[in-house]
Amino acid sequence: MQEERQEGARGLDPQDWGALRESAHRMLDGMLDHLEHRRDVPLWQAPSPEARAAFDMALPRAPAALDAVHEDFRRHILPYGAGNTHPGFMGWVQGGGTPVGMLAEMLAAGFNANCGGRDHIGHEVERQITRWMRDLYGFPRTAGGIFLTGASQGNFLAVLIARSRALGPEVRREGLGGARLTAYASAEVHGCVPRAMEMAGLGRAALRLIPADALGRMDMAALAERIAEDRTAGCTPFLLVGSAGTVNMGAVDPLAALADLAAAEGLHFHVDGALGAFARLAPGLAPLLDGIERADSLAFDFHKWAQVPYDAGFLLTRDEAWQYDTFAADNAYLARAETGLAGGSWWPCDTGPDLSRGFRALKTWFTLKTYGLDVLGAMIEGTCTLARGLAERIEAEPGLELAAPQGLNIVCFRPTGDLDGARSSSITEELQCEGRVAPSLTRLDGRPAIRACITNHRTTAEDIEALVEGVLRLDRAPD
Repeated sequence: MQEERQEGARGLDPQDWGALRESAHRMLDGMLDHLEHRRDVPLWQAPSPEARAAFDMALPRAPAALDAVHEDFRRHILPYGAGNTHPGFMGWVQGGGTPVGMLAEMLAAGFNANCGGRDHIGHEVERQITRWMRDLYGFPRTAGGIFLTGASQGNFLAVLIARSRALGPEVRREGLGGARLTAYASAEVHGCVPRAMEMAGLGRAALRLIPADALGRMDMAALAERIAEDRTAGCTPFLLVGSAGTVNMGAVDPLAALADLAAAEGLHFHVDGALGAFARLAPGLAPLLDGIERADSLAFDFHKWAQVPYDAGFLLTRDEAWQYDTFAADNAYLARAETGLAGGSWWPCDTGPDLSRGFRALKTWFTLKTYGLDVLGAMIEGTCTLARGLAERIEAEPGLELAAPQGLNIVCFRPTGDLDGARSSSITEELQCEGRVAPSLTRLDGRPAIRACITNHRTTAEDIEALVEGVLRLDRAPD
């Protein structure tokens, strides 16, 4: 018995694998039940005082039974999620995940591969995804790609790559050296792009935010004028960022025209496709992205419209050599060899910032292979059809008004006559607390507006009607 206790102290595998399997099956069944019946429980609810108190405990020095820990999860975590798996979730741009993705994440955890370097099959899976995305977006065979936490990091890496292209790889050692680099994006660009300029040491002020037209698309005349002004002032324009789906309105910048201008001006042309890049899969939407194949880099998220579980962001570049110029380093502890674990011709730590990386590619590979791109494209087109139906319902309802043109899968609206946006703000909050549907809040023309973003593959016309009826009901309720 003493020998058994000592053996257990030397490892963390179970003494009884059969008992572990029984617990594992209960845990898996519990999560599958949760997803199967997600519509039957509240979309969101604030964590109870008891649940919050459960995470204010002393350090767990002693072991606990796995079933007891799972019970804590079931009671204090599972009921209090962010709501994005629920069909009524229409806030922000978050995919709903799938059972297939969940199972693949479990397999990846058991595989426990560090996908930062060395010679193992995880890199081949990631390279396969890169080739698929290269072909989907019409990039050349020189293209490179890498998984990241999300498009925010993808946009940041694109800024760094554009900086290296403008100033040469020596910028990594010497710094900017007084160079006055300027970048350009729509005033509707995601907030991560100004932050990327800050993190790259270029400064937020070096990003020129160009006005957008009534449909939320970048104004080409204003862009050309600002670039000319900056050149006259002695600046060096180096980066142009187009949006394939703005976060407020779902607008798509004129990508082909941006590509023309970037080529004429010698700018790195990057597309932030976090929201809308996968419209490429839907035949009825794909023409909106004409010109995306001419981008020098493209950031997007599999965990949004493609429904891969969080997190699974991606950066695709036209020439993988740019990634090596920006990130590769010679470190003694990462020495390469012809054979053995230190072999392999592609180490992601050479083409991106991370050495410790999870196996994000596996759940993406499972999702794309299991469902197929045609099915995913039909689902994406379906969410936009729901959005169009919502916009038409609002236009036909005297008590509601559109706050902006419907774009892709996003509809922004208000109660009629909500001049200061106060009712929109309170209604959005009340709907979220009720737990049936959950839009988010944004600001358009300086006023709050209710924003419905239909990204979840589980959302149906029933949920759209519940949103409309909920807004009308709360708008009519006495203060």
